[in-house]
Amino acid sequence: MSTSLRAVLVGCGSMAGSWLKAAQTVGGIEFAGFVDIREEAARKRAAESGAPAPVIGTDLASVLTAAKPDVVFDCTIPEAHHRVTLTALEHGCHVLGEKPLADSMAHAREMVAAAKQAGKIYAVIQNRRYSPTIRRLRHFLDTGALGDMTTVNCDFYIGAHFGGFRDKMRHVLLLDMAIHTFDAARYITGANAVAVYCKEWNPRGSWYDMDASAIAIFEMSNGLIYTYRGSWCAEGLNTTWECDWRIVGSKGTAKWNGDAGFQAEVVTKTGGFFSEKAAVDWPAHDPGAKVDGHTGLMREFVECIRTGQTPETIGSDNIHSLAMVFAAIESAEKGQRVEVKV
Repeated sequence: MSTSLRAVLVGCGSMAGSWLKAAQTVGGIEFAGFVDIREEAARKRAAESGAPAPVIGTDLASVLTAAKPDVVFDCTIPEAHHRVTLTALEHGCHVLGEKPLADSMAHAREMVAAAKQAGKIYAVIQNRRYSPTIRRLRHFLDTGALGDMTTVNCDFYIGAHFGGFRDKMRHVLLLDMAIHTFDAARYITGANAVAVYCKEWNPRGSWYDMDASAIAIFEMSNGLIYTYRGSWCAEGLNTTWECDWRIVGSKGTAKWNGDAGFQAEVVTKTGGFFSEKAAVDWPAHDPGAKVDGHTGLMREFVECIRTGQTPETIGSDNIHSLAMVFAAIESAEKGQRVEVKV
């Protein structure tokens, strides 16, 4: 492997711009090829990259054969992730892919197994894990100030007028957005989901054709209960895109508004009808935490290729977040509690 990692970028649409910017910030990445079903899109991204004489084409296998890259960056739509990942692994490449990991659990399992068999890293751009605020929350929870976590609740209420395909999409909230929140819940709780009951509906006044609101109750592997309430057609008093969170522990409670708003109270004295409580100062941000969103995640991916370590968003772990999405959808369709199966 050369000093710089040779990379091929697959899927040169709007998302590809942020990938190029992140790669240029990280450094040590040489773009050797660009692939898109529209060749003009691939040529445009190639020009933006400033890469010298990259291979450009519409067929991934052909470009990989000619470019001989070390890594593939997959910016394609979810339905293409399975084919792109397997093709890249067959050509001996590590893969960093857009979220969600796959368009089905069957495809996800096959992709994770293929990466293991190939001995290559397959990781997912779950970039919101790398925000300073959620890292600060986790740093606080790790102090043990709240005691044992027992309940985690979050609210997501956004009035999003996208237009286009989302307006007609089935399970639009769960399938297109909840992967971020469910992955955050796993990070916050340090647990995986084992079962879920979910209810979907489309409120009056919704501009979506299909269900754009949902409530889900997850049973987590550490005995904790995690609840999700969300809507993409809620006008007024919107939450942040990262949700409003309440974390209840055996010794106190914390709240996080998804941005810089942190609050916590812990019990200082028991014995009366109400325990006495006091506000807790939040610790400063952990200077060793993984931050910088997309850039920080890509930096870790590159470092893990060089050192043989495992990135936090490795596919074999991230599949647990995807499983929450598909289990919630199955529960909503069946109207019953279902197990979360990886």
